[in-house]
Amino acid sequence: MEIAQFFASNLDIFLIVTAILALFIGSFLNVVIYRLPRMMEQSWSEECRIYLGLKPHTPTELEKLNLCLPASHCPHCKKPIRPWHNIPFLSYLWLKGKCAYCKAHISLRYPLVEAVTCLVSVYVAWKFGFTWQTLAALLFTWICICLTFIDLDYHLLPDQLTLFLLWLGLFFSLFNLFCDSHSAIIGAIAGYAIFAAIQLLFERITGKTGMGQGDFKFLAALGGYLGWQLLPLIILFASVTGVIFAFTHMLIKRHFKSVPLPFGPYLALAGWIAMLWGNEIMQYYLWVV
Repeated sequence: MEIAQFFASNLDIFLIVTAILALFIGSFLNVVIYRLPRMMEQSWSEECRIYLGLKPHTPTELEKLNLCLPASHCPHCKKPIRPWHNIPFLSYLWLKGKCAYCKAHISLRYPLVEAVTCLVSVYVAWKFGFTWQTLAALLFTWICICLTFIDLDYHLLPDQLTLFLLWLGLFFSLFNLFCDSHSAIIGAIAGYAIFAAIQLLFERITGKTGMGQGDFKFLAALGGYLGWQLLPLIILFASVTGVIFAFTHMLIKRHFKSVPLPFGPYLALAGWIAMLWGNEIMQYYLWVV
């Protein structure tokens, strides 16, 4: 209780602690972004072997891969990364973006994810203060970061993350952190139904698949977390930013054929903005209208 009162009355210290914690969380998010799709591919491969009547791999033949094992190592020389080489963001600067052993270049993605996680987490903490709402908003933010980068790499929105976000939002609605349970349940149902209906209509007209079911589940999770009232804002903002980026991408690449682009990052950005300023934006819109 004394710790809670201390952080509540000393916002600057709370923000510093949040920044340090967020750097390490960002490091863990890098692990999730890198390993979760590979874990899923490994699981799918084994399921396919069983379905085809092939002998499944023995535990010794499969790579031991989860979010904890194997320990962090260089993907090039396979040597384990020492703790002092794995300090978020700082180690990348110290090692000048290279492996300490084989000098292979380390992707800029790793410090970028850590820095983005730190910055947005500090803003969330400043926005909501030392409250339970901050915890809910941070979990929302971290999951959205994972979904964004995984979708950019694989055009995939894992159920492990989207459904977890959905159930987390419904749980938090019991305490009215962002919306009440009634709004959350309707938001989850409406979020899934809207995109499912759009996809069905698009497929009937064009005979093509416009979006995956991961997008349905992600929008359902956003509706369950923030309530049905913010779904129009989320869909509008995600659609506009998606169209702008797609058009810009076509102009830069000079490639005007139909190219599949991930929609998850735009949903994540729109959902994050709606979480922070959605009610203010809606109130301003209603006032202007």
